[in-house]
Amino acid sequence: MPTTLITGASSGLGAEMARQLAARGHDLALCARRTERLEGLREEILAANPGRRVELRALDVLDDDAVFEVFRAFRDDFGTLDRVIVNAGLGKGAPLGTGRYDANRQTAMTNFVAALAQTEAAMEIFRAQKRGHLVMISSVTAMRGMRKTITTYAATKAGVASLAEGVRNEMLGEPDLDIRVSTIYPGYIRSEMNERVTHTPFMVDTETGVRAMVDAIEKEKANALVPAWPWVPLGKAIRHLPLPIVRRLV
Repeated sequence: MPTTLITGASSGLGAEMARQLAARGHDLALCARRTERLEGLREEILAANPGRRVELRALDVLDDDAVFEVFRAFRDDFGTLDRVIVNAGLGKGAPLGTGRYDANRQTAMTNFVAALAQTEAAMEIFRAQKRGHLVMISSVTAMRGMRKTITTYAATKAGVASLAEGVRNEMLGEPDLDIRVSTIYPGYIRSEMNERVTHTPFMVDTETGVRAMVDAIEKEKANALVPAWPWVPLGKAIRHLPLPIVRRLV
């Protein structure tokens, strides 16, 4: 059975990816800060999918040493890791210059610096075993600079996408390594991170949105805006239209 590690798996998109991947036959390595949530998720998954294996570990992705320790421990548990989904993230933020550097810094550290540590840890394992599938969860907001409370968030997700492309670029020159890289750009998918947001256009429920994410992950797409409608055409528009028009779209 393929083995998938998911960070930030205790809630939201991470938890739903775990449910759907287990239903597709994956054994799971799940980590997050809230272990009581992980325990409940494991019970739910095993009840629905007898025979699956689900291993859990507490992890604060801001603890660099712990990231490497937890990833290596999961590798030792299963003997291999077929896929790592760098999913843990934070959505808090404020317009720059309004006195909330603390919130923006926390988002930057969690979404990019911690993602770098997770990527390093995953690639260390993949290089040693000469194969693996690295999945980076970005966002459609990475397509352009965004305003107000999501300026820093969007910038970190653009950084994550660039980091993934850099690894993909490097792997093209490594014929002895079968390491694939996917960057997933979710559109507006309902989750705990955005549960207080109202009147957002194109928002889909968690199960529907994550199904589109998992489909793209399983196909090992290099880049995927999900759900495809409306985000494939809208993503192209966001990237290329003049900024005043982009402001009206998102």
